[in-house]
Amino acid sequence: MVKITVEMVRNKAEHHDRLLAPLEEIALHQENIEKIEFIQDWCPKLKILLMQSNLIAKIENLNKLKHLAYLNLALNNIEVIENLERCESLEKLDLTLNFIGDIVSVESLTGNYNLVNLYLTGNPCTDYDNYRDFVIGTLPQLSTLDGKDIERSDRIKALQNLPVIRSDILFEQNIYKQQRKAQKKRLESDIQDKWENEYKHMDPEERNKQFWASKTEHAPEVRYEIERMRQLKQKSYEPETQKDEKRETRLFTSDGRPFNINQPKIDFKFSDEDPNAYVLDLAVYKHLDTNLLDIDIQTNYIRVSIKGKIFQLHLPEEVDITNSTAQRSQITGHLVIKMPKANFILKKPLTTKKCITQPSISESKVRGCSLGITQTREFLEIGSSDNVLDLTKMTSTKTPSYIDPRMTLIEKKPSSNFIDDPEVPDLI
Repeated sequence: MVKITVEMVRNKAEHHDRLLAPLEEIALHQENIEKIEFIQDWCPKLKILLMQSNLIAKIENLNKLKHLAYLNLALNNIEVIENLERCESLEKLDLTLNFIGDIVSVESLTGNYNLVNLYLTGNPCTDYDNYRDFVIGTLPQLSTLDGKDIERSDRIKALQNLPVIRSDILFEQNIYKQQRKAQKKRLESDIQDKWENEYKHMDPEERNKQFWASKTEHAPEVRYEIERMRQLKQKSYEPETQKDEKRETRLFTSDGRPFNINQPKIDFKFSDEDPNAYVLDLAVYKHLDTNLLDIDIQTNYIRVSIKGKIFQLHLPEEVDITNSTAQRSQITGHLVIKMPKANFILKKPLTTKKCITQPSISESKVRGCSLGITQTREFLEIGSSDNVLDLTKMTSTKTPSYIDPRMTLIEKKPSSNFIDDPEVPDLI
């Protein structure tokens, strides 16, 4: 049994930002819903409700929808028209291809003054004699019935003969109810017997072939049985689907080494021409939203998630995570990721100094020396070996060729009228 849920209704309200309270139209057709519930509480402003092609057996829980103008319940299992008295704005009611045999139940719609269109095509009640005249006489507010306009002469004729027509309708209706009661009891017994005996030990494929090849009656029980067979057929394919869903992608080997993975199957180019960094160019789909990309850079691998599909690449050397950058082209959509190498140092090869072994030094202290030569600590030299930088000669005694005039000190002589005050102390 499929129930109406909030998520189901929200998914049908995507055009309205998934908001339910202000919703005025919703389509819940072909959902195999068996009961109308919750809609009047979640969507009180509904004007159009489409619930055709379901398994609804009763009209209910719609009395709070004061703005409802169009209700479509075609292709369901409804047998009685009821519980629509408070839907005062109802203008169009479609009950095509249901199982309404209780035609007198249309009298419950007499208070729906705005109802102008009614569809009952394909229901058992349409086989009654004078069915059309009875409905027209009972509901004078109608302008069309089963898609056909109602003439003024039809309305006058129906109103004149309504008492006689109603008595004939009641007689035919009672006969139908007895037949329907016997049919329901017989079909329920036959269906139960088939499942307990005939279908119990039968192969699913053979059972499906036999069911769909056999002739069936037009009844609510048969519709339920058709839906039951459809669900069983769908479940038979679920194990294979679930197996694929449960399959997890292994990202690392048992010893922790990352795999190279390309689930989205996109073209890429990995370049190590730059000695400072690695560059990865991913041919991401041009019109793909950037929000659907997720980049994860680690020291020894890079992982990019593209719409949930993983692209992963093992890096030859460790990279600097903090200084890595990612840019996307607005023209081609390509994603370019630049990852600087973590251990890259621009320097010349270290030189080795040699020393003569001193006689007083024991053999244990000159470990690593060969043939009387000891290898001392390596250090970085700047410049050539001939011009070694001497830190003691950092200052120069030579007079510079250019002196900034702002740095020149010029003695300022006092003016001719300057008088020295003896009481003012000298500056120290």
